[in-house]
Amino acid sequence: MKTLYLTILALCVLFIPLQASAGQPRLMATHGDWEVYVFFEDNNKVCYMASQPKLKEGNYSKRDEPFALITHRPAENTRDVFSYITGYTYKAGSEANVNIDGTDYALFTQDATAWAPDVETDKKLAQAMRDGSKMVVTGTSTRGTFTTDTFSLSGSSKAYERLNAECR
Repeated sequence: MKTLYLTILALCVLFIPLQASAGQPRLMATHGDWEVYVFFEDNNKVCYMASQPKLKEGNYSKRDEPFALITHRPAENTRDVFSYITGYTYKAGSEANVNIDGTDYALFTQDATAWAPDVETDKKLAQAMRDGSKMVVTGTSTRGTFTTDTFSLSGSSKAYERLNAECR
């Protein structure tokens, strides 16, 4: 999970405009296959839960580590923001797909990240992850490589409880 911490930290530096007041993500808890982190951005607390897939499938030669996250930013009044960092650049204009125990959710993509299209889908994904047992994320790279990543949702419900406790 050290890889998870380092990758999330690197992504925070790349994708989140950090100010001098930003702190490094701090691991707060591990529940099953999910970890909960907290960091400060512009003196505002940010909390997220994250996991890596148990199985990564695709005919690729090189790929960074993928991560699924749910993020709360109380200062921005946002909760349950689902994002998927795929470890490669998505094909322009493509969608990624999340399947949780037979229910599909479409994600929009940009560069190496996919997000739910709206707040309602974020909430549905967060709930499905807490209630479910398996999550499968599929997508297509700029080179046309189709990938399938399979996650265990073991511990996601407890991780979500801690996420909420850390960032109300």
